[in-house]
Amino acid sequence: MSEELVHTDAPVLLVGAGKAKARDIHALRDRAGLVVAADGGALTLDRLGIVPDRVIGDMDSLPEGLRARLDPGRVHEIAEQDSTDFEKCLSRINAPLVLAAGFLGRRMDHSLAALSGLVRHAATPCVLVGARDVIAHVPDRLTLDVDAGTRVSLYPLAEVRGRGTGLHWPIDGLTLSPMGRIGTSNRATGPVTLEMEGAGCLVLLPRSCLDALVRGLAG
Repeated sequence: MSEELVHTDAPVLLVGAGKAKARDIHALRDRAGLVVAADGGALTLDRLGIVPDRVIGDMDSLPEGLRARLDPGRVHEIAEQDSTDFEKCLSRINAPLVLAAGFLGRRMDHSLAALSGLVRHAATPCVLVGARDVIAHVPDRLTLDVDAGTRVSLYPLAEVRGRGTGLHWPIDGLTLSPMGRIGTSNRATGPVTLEMEGAGCLVLLPRSCLDALVRGLAG
């Protein structure tokens, strides 16, 4: 079991070294308590004048000059190479929600690894926030208060079955699989409810639906 490095009752902002707009990070910071950098994400925060409460990762992307300016007690080097820095952070954060920016949009391999991390660490509710999309792992039950016509894409990273209401194309009775039927480009007919049988399905919504997704994950 990974050592718990962050324990809080408030949402956590997690920043990676990928593409993220300054206004998005500042907006997400207003929603969070603690700020955590995933390795080189500390450089992104430094450019914005934000000092992270924790820096977690293998530190291969953290400039030495910046590391020297940080409180050593805030820097947690995890040397193993069996997980990504994103996963190193998720597995060590105990919080009701993680808002993660800087993990989508720059390198496709990093983005795909982040999506896999959402599933592997589904016990930690997390929303990946990109320029156009917000993405989360679908828990056993998720209610989304979205308007009719809203894009609701479901993407399975494992074989999974589920049920839903409020979807233009129902998923009841279907088996979703990355090697078979997927559920992208569906749309809402009104508020959506999803019930999944097991882990492995992601939901992708427009960036404007961040509040709805956060409320849904809160139950």
